[in-house]
Amino acid sequence: MNTELIGSIAQIVLMIVLAYPLGKYIAKVYKGEKTCLDFMAPVERFIFKVSGIDPKEEMSWKSFLKALLTINLFWFFWGMLLLYFQQYLPLNPDGNPGQSSHLSFNTCISFMVNCNLQHYSGESGLTYFTQLFVIMLFQFITAATGMAALAGVFRAMASNSARTIGNFWDLLMKSCTRILLPMALIVGFILIVQGTPMGFDGKMKLTTLEGTEQMVSQGPAAAIIPIKQLGTNGGGYFGTNSSHPLENPTYLTNMLECWSILILPMAMVFALGFYLKRKRLAYSIFGVMLFAYLVSVGINTYYEMSGNPKIAEMGIDQSAGAMEGKETRLGSAATALWSAATTATSNGSVNGMHDSTMPLSGMMEMLNMQINTWFGGVGVGLMNYYAFLIIAVFISGLMVGRTPEFLGKKVEAREMKIATIVALAHPFVILIGTAVACYYWVYDPAFVEAEGGWLNNPGFHGLSEMLYEYTSSSANNGSGFEGLGDNTYFWNLTTGLALIVSRYLPIVGQVAIAGLLAQKKYVPESAGTLKTDTATFAVMTLCVIFIVAALSFFPALTLGPIAEYFSIY
Repeated sequence: MNTELIGSIAQIVLMIVLAYPLGKYIAKVYKGEKTCLDFMAPVERFIFKVSGIDPKEEMSWKSFLKALLTINLFWFFWGMLLLYFQQYLPLNPDGNPGQSSHLSFNTCISFMVNCNLQHYSGESGLTYFTQLFVIMLFQFITAATGMAALAGVFRAMASNSARTIGNFWDLLMKSCTRILLPMALIVGFILIVQGTPMGFDGKMKLTTLEGTEQMVSQGPAAAIIPIKQLGTNGGGYFGTNSSHPLENPTYLTNMLECWSILILPMAMVFALGFYLKRKRLAYSIFGVMLFAYLVSVGINTYYEMSGNPKIAEMGIDQSAGAMEGKETRLGSAATALWSAATTATSNGSVNGMHDSTMPLSGMMEMLNMQINTWFGGVGVGLMNYYAFLIIAVFISGLMVGRTPEFLGKKVEAREMKIATIVALAHPFVILIGTAVACYYWVYDPAFVEAEGGWLNNPGFHGLSEMLYEYTSSSANNGSGFEGLGDNTYFWNLTTGLALIVSRYLPIVGQVAIAGLLAQKKYVPESAGTLKTDTATFAVMTLCVIFIVAALSFFPALTLGPIAEYFSIY
């Protein structure tokens, strides 16, 4: 077997094997059971004491959401100010300027919502101070926010009848101190050993083999890269992200970083089973997610390793695959695996340029984000799946003539309406945003030209670039088809709005559903209860997800990557 394929298979197997015990540990953390990291408790108590917060105070789902949204609003103003005035702050040895108002708005929103869409290059667009006290800080806080929200949903799902879903501040703190921080330290240590820089010196002057001088950026990269991957953040310390040899120096670090992308989203599914003591439910959900993920891996690997037929027609060897936009030290299979992993989650980091992938690979990258439930972001991916579970339960109950119930709670019109709004808001934001961008591109070329022209690739691929940008924003992903010139007023503001709506509306809706169901009286299972932990129901949920995605996105995908595919082949 091709050694590249062996490397990809080894990574996937390792992720699945390690996700199971990690999921068991996460469930213990959120249930307040004894774990090996209980020595962090004094640190947590000290922070709560200074903050004046009682971590044992139970919250209703409304109070829970109020706390979640309040802290995010505070971080928005914090990030905006630091990014705008970063040139006057310390730890700026390279003298990088502050960001413009519209770019700082987009950057702050992007990292605050766990998307990390970057309309700048990390080396020149940020200082060491903002890399640490905006970017890295947000990557911990936003990942922990999603995990805390899911933990609240766990609490609601496990309750027979309750009006509270836990304490947001306690769950947020434990997500950072007991899960994210220890794992980030381990990954960071390995990266330092492998050659990733960790320091505060300015650019280093080097002499190349050709005898010319080159300035190479350095900085505290090894502190930031682990949490960008583990927290499904994905923002690159360097402009070219994990295709940069200092951000991702070796094949070992490539495997480690790709593993880090998926390990927590996978583990959170198993954590559901351990928390609720319903392992079969977790296995069925994990099976659906894994199946869809492996399909995207298979399609991307096939097309990237097969090469580009247009280049082959020119007599250029394509035995290494379609290598445009890829690192030769990593290869086409490793890039294909990463492209599937980073879009099946809301990670968005890249070790190759997605704009250069083959048309159907690009389509799968977009489709992963458009569906946005295959593992997804830390916490919120499983929450997105939860909304489709509610829809599937309701439809299945009507089909078999049973009262729709999920985990002993009746699913009624109110929960169904919220789940439907959450499911349809995602395609609404993507397609409306793309339509507005296309309108300006076609009917107001003067406006587009004034902003720098936007597209390097007109036609089918140009449409794909715009569709990908809004897809990535709405999925809180952050990767891009980088042929799009996106550091403009239009793209910074419109994608910023897409980021806000697509992050907070689903979280509010999903926590509300869980809170409403938690308050209902528990109905014991009987012979007439619809089983939600069977293979049949798993297939039903998969079908519901694909039907919604196909009806919403297939026309746009036909005009973009599918049309481009036929133009090449």
